[in-house]
Amino acid sequence: MFPKWFGDWNAENPTNVFGPAILVGAVGGALFVAAMVVTYGQPFNDEFDQTGPRGTGMQIAAMTRSVDPTIAEYYSEPPYELEAGEQTAGELYENVQVLGEVSDGNFNRLMNAMTQWVSPDEGCTYCHVVTEDGDVNYASDANYTKVVSRRMIQMTQYVNDEWYAHVNANAEVGVNCYTCHRGQPVPSEVWFRIDPVTQATEGWASVQNRATAMSQSTSLPSDALYRYLLEDNRITVHDLESRVAGVPGEGDYASIQDTERTYALMNYFANSLGVNCVFCHNSRAFYDAGQFTPQWATASLAIEMVRDINGTFLEPLGPVYPPERLGPVYADAPKAACKTCHKGYNKPLQGMNMTADWPELTLVAN
Repeated sequence: MFPKWFGDWNAENPTNVFGPAILVGAVGGALFVAAMVVTYGQPFNDEFDQTGPRGTGMQIAAMTRSVDPTIAEYYSEPPYELEAGEQTAGELYENVQVLGEVSDGNFNRLMNAMTQWVSPDEGCTYCHVVTEDGDVNYASDANYTKVVSRRMIQMTQYVNDEWYAHVNANAEVGVNCYTCHRGQPVPSEVWFRIDPVTQATEGWASVQNRATAMSQSTSLPSDALYRYLLEDNRITVHDLESRVAGVPGEGDYASIQDTERTYALMNYFANSLGVNCVFCHNSRAFYDAGQFTPQWATASLAIEMVRDINGTFLEPLGPVYPPERLGPVYADAPKAACKTCHKGYNKPLQGMNMTADWPELTLVAN
């Protein structure tokens, strides 16, 4: 194919053509890939939600990648229209202490929904007493679960009314029983007080340096939820100045222990919502409240709301529960925190409206 002189010349002047060929091919391939990325976009690029000014690193991975699997199991049913002359639940049934003003049809509609939300496997008798002859005594309060459920209905109404600004911060969504329970009689992510976690030490050392569920499997303090979401302690970190007058831990002078406990709480927040620090804070001005994101205000309301419902509704139920339902260390009642509702998503049930079909749970009972 080639003339004889060309073959002779190649034989006398051998040259490695593979190296340059590979180089040219690699450069050409890289240029082609670059052109495709510029033209069509990066197929593996992460999507981000901007939480603050551009260029400040205030962004979080988009929350649309995974769908909360519990959404598919949610049961809902529009309210029934009130029929002429229809009696209320309080007029028809015995011992209806909440929801007595609700019509008969809507009362039973809500009871059915609560069964689906809380005890789909156990059914109505999870709360109501079965008599010796096999009938169900709906009026009896002998089962502690009925007493607790009544109080939880009141709590749900209270949250939707008194803490409207938090549960409807982004849209009209509210909460109902399913927000926390997700088909389980006991909601996941409830918590108990467990400190001290290190029995061999006293004081500060006894609440840290052991990975627990309460510390999100870190060595940070395990009493942050108790100190901040039940007790009304100031959430703060150490002073930015190197020398500050006063005694650490007294007054406005935060100690290193206060700081570590705050870090533990912030770590819990991040894991509860599936976000990072810049969901609420400005990455270049963590301590400047004037540069926080709107989510910071929503989270601040959440802290006050959780303190309120833990102190008003949940902790006082301790005497109602049987021993096996109480905490392992202090025999305290199960309490709520951010993850009890959020389950790892920045919006519970990814923003589904939980009150549209359930107006009975949005008004505080008289």
